[in-house]
Amino acid sequence: MKGYWIPVLHSHLPFVKHPEYDYFLEEHWLFEAISETYIPLLIKMKDMVDGNIDFRLTVSITPPLLEMFSDEYLTAQYLKHLDKLIELSEKEINRLGDDRDFLPAACFYNNKFREIKSFFIDFLNYNVLNGYRYFRDLGKIEIITCGATHSFLPLLGINPRAVEVQIKVAVDSYNKHFGESPEGIWLPECAYFEGLDGILGEHGIRFFFLDSHGLMNGRPTPKYSVYAPVYTMNGIAAFGRDPESSKQVWDSSEGYPGDFNYRDFYRDVGFDLDFEYIKPYISPDGIRTFTGLKYYRITGSTDIKEPYDPVAAHKKAFEHALHFHSERKKQMETLGALMSRPPVVVSPYDAELFGHWWFEGPDFLYRLFCEIDKNRVMKAITPTEYLNLHPQNQVISPSPSSWGYEGYYDVWLNSENDWIYRHLHYMADTLEDLANKHYNETDLIRERVLDQLTRELLLAQSSDWAFLMTTKTAMEYSAKRTREHILNFNKLVDAFRTNTIDTAFLEWLEYKNSIFDELDFRVYASKYDS
Repeated sequence: MKGYWIPVLHSHLPFVKHPEYDYFLEEHWLFEAISETYIPLLIKMKDMVDGNIDFRLTVSITPPLLEMFSDEYLTAQYLKHLDKLIELSEKEINRLGDDRDFLPAACFYNNKFREIKSFFIDFLNYNVLNGYRYFRDLGKIEIITCGATHSFLPLLGINPRAVEVQIKVAVDSYNKHFGESPEGIWLPECAYFEGLDGILGEHGIRFFFLDSHGLMNGRPTPKYSVYAPVYTMNGIAAFGRDPESSKQVWDSSEGYPGDFNYRDFYRDVGFDLDFEYIKPYISPDGIRTFTGLKYYRITGSTDIKEPYDPVAAHKKAFEHALHFHSERKKQMETLGALMSRPPVVVSPYDAELFGHWWFEGPDFLYRLFCEIDKNRVMKAITPTEYLNLHPQNQVISPSPSSWGYEGYYDVWLNSENDWIYRHLHYMADTLEDLANKHYNETDLIRERVLDQLTRELLLAQSSDWAFLMTTKTAMEYSAKRTREHILNFNKLVDAFRTNTIDTAFLEWLEYKNSIFDELDFRVYASKYDS
């Protein structure tokens, strides 16, 4: 055995729920991720278990995803979405007739959508979390948590309580959905600041992950680079991201997902087909949207695309899995000659890369684990398993860092989004003051207002809004969501202070922004932990 491999899939979407609309575009972020990433990955896990193929995955599932997976309204909407895809794929089979170029892909999609629906109902019992629990109980995956609403923690640190609550609520949410406390955490955006490890330790967190420079710029420099974890001064383990295995998959020009045989993400029948024909399957306001039926392969840097061949793409994914395995073997042999212990290569990725952006990604992972299981030259392992085997590690102070562009905080604090932070800081200070003053509140309605204030603040703190403003992707929606939570918060505060509470408005917010239904505003009180 040459070394250890820790693959990490970070699963996250912001909390999006709009029951005031029959159709809402941004809800489809979740539906697409379920159909294209989460269920396909779970199907591959089941295939491996059924085939007696050993594997290990570390999966972070953020609290907003946990809540959305378990939401009855969103589940019903997802099933409607899936039925629409099945209907469209059947119409496509009829439309294409004996078209040799595109009929095979249409049949492939129809079979895939039907398999996904069957798996969702029969195996998952209408909740994706049941699959993750199943494989966790088999010891195949380790599930870790994240910040309560994936907030960029270093930029909340001006109010320490805001950071503490993000971690506390995340741990509580994990306990609610999995019946135990998490061993590890995926720091939102891998963003670290000095002192954060102490807060993690107070909430029972044993390990977290950093981008490579977060370890390499630490004090002192880690002896084994990123190929062994370190302990912080507070005794929390930090695992560093391996640049080499990341580049092989992530890199936009050299990474596997850019291979010309793979499915082209951007060519979709929602944009390609006649408007009147596709109208029932896109946004009701006539805006063309992705449907998930994509008939072309990447082909090259050209607008003229060739038909997608699922069989050829599947074969290419297997070839890339073998190449990745071979490269890790060489890497571990080289590192092993320089170290007094087997190296551990940590490869973190956004889960949505596998299936959503890189359609063949789940096939790649399946074949890779088959190769690992067959050859035994390296061992896939979880962080907890590794720390139990190697409890002695160097102690350093990691460097402030993130895995965003340029490696620090710029993506989440710049001229496009800096306006949000004065509101977030004011809201956190206000809520902490209210929580302290009304800690012993017994009036049920007033308690509910304080609880909803906490939800509105947590939702406003989501790092997704600042990120989308920077990338100018869904910029209007992200700014609107931020303003809505700020306005909701201020309206509730005014009503609370003047005792003019609009119960209808409160009930609507409790239904619409229903994240963390067990939330207690007292978590924001300084006396809460005493």
